[in-house]
Amino acid sequence: MKLKDKIALITGSTSGIGAGIAESFAKEGCHLVINGFGNREDIEKQRQYLESLSGATVMYEDADLAVPEDIDKMFGHIQTQFGGVDMVVNNAGIQFVSPIEDFPVQKWDQILAINLSASFHVIRHCIPYMKAQKFGRIINIASAHALTASPYKSAYVAAKHAIAGLTKTVALEVAEFGITVNAIAPAYVWTPLVEKQIPDTMKARNLTREQVIHEVMLKAQPTKKFVRIEEIANMALFLTGELACSITGSILSIDGGWTAQ
Repeated sequence: MKLKDKIALITGSTSGIGAGIAESFAKEGCHLVINGFGNREDIEKQRQYLESLSGATVMYEDADLAVPEDIDKMFGHIQTQFGGVDMVVNNAGIQFVSPIEDFPVQKWDQILAINLSASFHVIRHCIPYMKAQKFGRIINIASAHALTASPYKSAYVAAKHAIAGLTKTVALEVAEFGITVNAIAPAYVWTPLVEKQIPDTMKARNLTREQVIHEVMLKAQPTKKFVRIEEIANMALFLTGELACSITGSILSIDGGWTAQ
């Protein structure tokens, strides 16, 4: 396995897309650092399961990515255990749906902290190690909302557009060091994050649950299907490989044709 014994940090990996990516990397024999919130017993079961798949070390870090000091501590632990990371997937994200005039300032700050600033802090920590070894893979999980917009998601859309800019900028800075930086931009994926959006969207748009799913979420996706977690995990895995070494600074859409319109 080409990724055997590589070290990968995947944020927001205790559920949803991040958990799927962690499982794919574990099957390749990677050492893993998983991160996210949830029930500690469930997370420990996940950690043990991933370790059984990988035959390697799987660490869990409970860092709150909205707090830069927590990210500093997490990287201190990673430094002690592994010395650094070879691959990073910035996946952690939250969502809130509201008209701009009612959008809580606290929610705006929180979404930008987790969906944008956390990626900056993670990247700044991992780049020195990657530069020293002349190899690194940074994958930012963006969204179709990195390329287009939807109403009532001002903070999320702003953060994801900024992730696209961050991806391109860092890619240019590290291109001569064997480091690639890309973003995957999926459309709606059926995850806990998406499911939690439904009540807020029902309220904001005065729609039923079924109307939110079919007239809001899937309306712009020509395939009329939710993207599968496995599709995103497979793309992330490809981007870590040697055959993807010339793909950098790219925003790679997995959106059922949404942004082709």
